[in-house]
Amino acid sequence: MNEIKDIIAQNLTKLRQSRNLTQSELAETLNYSDKSISKWEHGDATPPIEVLKRIADLYDVSLDFLVTENPNTVYDKKYGRKGNNQNKIIITLLAVSLVWLTSVILYVYGSLLAGQNYWILFVLSVPVSSIVLIVFNSIWGKVKHTFILVSILVWSTLATIYLHFISYNPWMIFFIGVPLQIGIILWSQLKSSKTKK
Repeated sequence: MNEIKDIIAQNLTKLRQSRNLTQSELAETLNYSDKSISKWEHGDATPPIEVLKRIADLYDVSLDFLVTENPNTVYDKKYGRKGNNQNKIIITLLAVSLVWLTSVILYVYGSLLAGQNYWILFVLSVPVSSIVLIVFNSIWGKVKHTFILVSILVWSTLATIYLHFISYNPWMIFFIGVPLQIGIILWSQLKSSKTKK
């Protein structure tokens, strides 16, 4: 039987890789340095029990799983990346589809009952969908995707405003997007402070 540090190291590595996380991403989630994660995964150190519990919760496994040599394949079947990620994607897409369904219902209502052409609703659905995606990405996505989604939100909002007031030819509204985009790029380059352990 391997030493407990080695068992924990193997299991931590397997879990992180099964979720397609880098050591830096995991370190950011746990508020530790990526050096600490590397030490844990190489068996040079063992995380404190509180951190092991947080890791177990993060990966939806038991503490027993983390300290068991060659844990059975039940994890792969029940919690494996493929099934778990698929559910997350489906839930996210269902939420986005509700935005578009609402736009279609309002458009049909406007066309049939109110005699109005609310085509702008479909344009407005793009920034609203971006907001929904940002929310779901903040729950279980990767931080780097947030910056892309915020950029889409900014530019689609400006496009919606432009199209709504197109008769005034407000093309200069897109100038607002330039400093916002620069801010998003700079924001994406900020390094979070990690607790050095």
